[in-house]
Amino acid sequence: MPALPPHKQGERANGRNGTGTRGGVGRVSGVFAAIDLGTNNCRLLVAEPTGREFRVIDGFSRIVGLGEGVSRAGVLSEAAIQRTLAALKVCANKMKKRHVTQSRCVATQAVRAAGNSDAFLKRVRDETGIQMEIISSQEEAELTLSGCLSLLDLTQEYALLFDVGGGSAEVVWAKVSSNDAVNIEGWTSLPCGVVTLTEQHKQQEFSVVEYKALVSEVMNMLRPFDLQFGITEQISAGSVQMVGTAGTVTTIAGVNMQLPRYNRSRVDGSWLSFDAVERISRKLSSQTFEERARHPCIGHNRADLIVAGCAVLEAFCHLWPAGGLCVADRGVREGILNVMVMQGGASGDGVTAFTPD
Repeated sequence: MPALPPHKQGERANGRNGTGTRGGVGRVSGVFAAIDLGTNNCRLLVAEPTGREFRVIDGFSRIVGLGEGVSRAGVLSEAAIQRTLAALKVCANKMKKRHVTQSRCVATQAVRAAGNSDAFLKRVRDETGIQMEIISSQEEAELTLSGCLSLLDLTQEYALLFDVGGGSAEVVWAKVSSNDAVNIEGWTSLPCGVVTLTEQHKQQEFSVVEYKALVSEVMNMLRPFDLQFGITEQISAGSVQMVGTAGTVTTIAGVNMQLPRYNRSRVDGSWLSFDAVERISRKLSSQTFEERARHPCIGHNRADLIVAGCAVLEAFCHLWPAGGLCVADRGVREGILNVMVMQGGASGDGVTAFTPD
């Protein structure tokens, strides 16, 4: 895989909800937009290039549950499609209001797995004007790493990044070269997203035994990837940093901070110890749905999925005991914007002019 562009440790972007990007030559202009349509969430960022960075000027996020039932039925349900179309219409209106000139809008695991994905994409195009594309799990992992690059400590030799999504979990193993470029050495996508696991086990509450069995199940999925790249050995040598992104990691970080409501600026880039992960995960997994739902960083929309997410996160921590991880409230959208800025928005797969109806 090609090397990703060099980054300076700790760089941040200007503006609300922004992330830094390094790379790019000269100045680019216009207004860029990125949509990440996942198994559970629909997310939009709108940004203006500022030299070799971008400044976020608008955003949107809504839980739509697009992948609800896909693991059983093999298709996107009409109810889920309607919820998603409603969210995408909001995105289209925001993009039109902000005079977006270039966009890239991607769908991930739920749409990859659904038998009616082509019909769904056509409805999205016809009803919203958004040209949505399905990306592979490999590109999803690469874009996630690109979006998180500004959080990496480039004094560390290796980076282990994971994204616990709704339909799958992506893991990226990368090496920092002598010129501060970050090279992807391996990646994997596992069918242990929070929606997938919750539907497979058909329950909202788990006994202690059932929860521990779920952690072991996920660890067994990860072992071949660990052995292939000798990750455990590198962690023992102290040469690995871990970065976790997506809803489970950010939610647990918010709970650990005892935030009265979720606050991205507090969570993104924060440090989460594995002791805190275990303490909070065991507490949440022993609570009822309503007890979890009452927490301001969880709510009813996540209360049924967070236990499966805790099990996945604990599996990562048990298999790879690095002691803690950097929490990233960023990913595919920021990765898309990074690439668009570097390429001037004029080239690259999927980058199109935005022309809503």
